[in-house]
Amino acid sequence: MLEYVNLDLALSKEEYESRIGNLQQRLYELEHAVYDAKVPVMIVFEGWAATGKGRMISILAERLDPRGFRVVPIAPPRTAETRYPWLWRFWLKIPARGQMVAYDTSWYRRVLTDRINKAVNKKAWESAYQDIAEFEEQLAADGVVILKFWLHISKEEQEKRLNKLLKDELTAWQVSQDDLIQQKKYDKYSQAVEDMLSRTDSPHAPWTIIEATNRYHARVKVLETTIEALEARLGLPSSLAPNAKKRRKSEELQGAVNA
Repeated sequence: MLEYVNLDLALSKEEYESRIGNLQQRLYELEHAVYDAKVPVMIVFEGWAATGKGRMISILAERLDPRGFRVVPIAPPRTAETRYPWLWRFWLKIPARGQMVAYDTSWYRRVLTDRINKAVNKKAWESAYQDIAEFEEQLAADGVVILKFWLHISKEEQEKRLNKLLKDELTAWQVSQDDLIQQKKYDKYSQAVEDMLSRTDSPHAPWTIIEATNRYHARVKVLETTIEALEARLGLPSSLAPNAKKRRKSEELQGAVNA
């Protein structure tokens, strides 16, 4: 699947700046509509190290009311958390009704980082797929909107970005040991990602692959996808311009042709 993703998709800075403000404004309006309708929203960001997940979340949240939106960064479980079933700590972080929550990585760590680094055995990460399916299915059945984004770049692009971060002492701290291992084991990690995407994509919790080589394209696609999903859930007419819809459809068709 990932090998057919067109990583050359891009937007110019001028086009990005002409569109991003309207998208952020529409998302702000939808945040209030979600609150009024008491619909909980979960937005999951997964992807390669150095794809700018943190910055992506900042762009998403830039105009939102902090009373209705929060960010949950996910780190390895603490000692106390390991004494409970592994999904316990994520149940504690689900959104309240009418609240939007963005996850900077998520429960998918279990089948990606933990799997590749052998922090858990094969039986544990294999069984995690069933746990995840039941977790998301139960949330969706209770009315939660679940959006999952995989931010994708090539091995060469990731190496270039990591090296750039490491060369500057002001940004070197952003590169973790896990990030370096991911780059070293990119091909093996890719297999785990393919496995994850194929086994956990569902109508109630779909994955959207974000071509993240060009940050402007990636940001607009995330916002457009989020807006579309929330408008559909709330029964509102689409606010996206016809040309944006045509462009998205063209990209999808081109991806299908390449596959």
